[in-house]
Amino acid sequence: MAFVVRSILDSYDDFMENKSDPRVKDWAMMSSPFPTVIICLIYAYSMKVIGPKLMENRKPFQLKNTLIVYNLFQVIFSTWLFYESCVSGWMNHYSLKCQPVDYSETPLAMRMARGCWWYYISKFSEFFDTLFFVLRKKNRQISTLHIIHHGVMPLSVWFGVKFSPGGHSTFFGFLNTFVHIIMYSYYLLAALGPSYQKYLWWKKYLTTIQMIQFVLVMVHAFQLLFIDCNYPKAFVWWIGGHAVMFYFLFSQFYNETYKDDRKEKKEKVKVDKTVKDCESEAEDDERRYNVGICFVGQTSLYDDGDNIKKIKKGYKASEDNNALRNRAFINTTITTSDS
Repeated sequence: MAFVVRSILDSYDDFMENKSDPRVKDWAMMSSPFPTVIICLIYAYSMKVIGPKLMENRKPFQLKNTLIVYNLFQVIFSTWLFYESCVSGWMNHYSLKCQPVDYSETPLAMRMARGCWWYYISKFSEFFDTLFFVLRKKNRQISTLHIIHHGVMPLSVWFGVKFSPGGHSTFFGFLNTFVHIIMYSYYLLAALGPSYQKYLWWKKYLTTIQMIQFVLVMVHAFQLLFIDCNYPKAFVWWIGGHAVMFYFLFSQFYNETYKDDRKEKKEKVKVDKTVKDCESEAEDDERRYNVGICFVGQTSLYDDGDNIKKIKKGYKASEDNNALRNRAFINTTITTSDS
């Protein structure tokens, strides 16, 4: 048993030391995946269990100004990351068909590697998305999709930075940072308050954009299975597999969220129609049956009694008075304005 454990540990050390990119060896958080794993596990448990429990009997925090600053920061950060990916590769000399990793220490290669590391760090900053949901008691927003998406991404990107900080797989970060510019711009507008709600009609298209992103990543990654390219096939499956997983998770979220919305709208239309039909019937009833009291003269309508009052009989006020008596009536004729 000890021999098996030692073999596993030796293989792990060899893999981390000799198969990884030596340029990033001494960079923060790059020596081992375990700090990232621990942080992600703490994040998932804290946001899904501990946080909502602590907020259970507390009032939600009002974080308007905090959210404005945070979302503005994310827009700026994502814009910078997108710019770096463009300048150091994807709008410069990178090929969409096949792009090997440049492991040299040339300025562009190092710029791309550093951009990958900062992209990895940005995944931790996005944990605040969930924290703000918890503090505002938006527990419905803390879905399984949300936790998986935010909790898996740092570890996924860690392996990319450790072994291939550049090349073909950075296409995912290139697209993702662009999508985040759009996404956090939406959140920024939403945080500004009700006066900006009229500019948020495109909410459901955010999910559509994200799904398109994953389809593009799938196609871009899996094409290397059919062509000869000097790029690690393991990362083809790693990135492509993540894209497939997130596509189906986001697709499920889209169907559950927006199909339910459409269903609710249909039910509301049905209820509104029923109410209108009832109102129409009531109006028809009013036209046909007008119940009231006809005051012809100043005569009393009821006979006075000790316990009850009865409507006086006869149409005359009295035997000596030929004036018509006040009467209650039900008119069954149609009395519309057109009649």
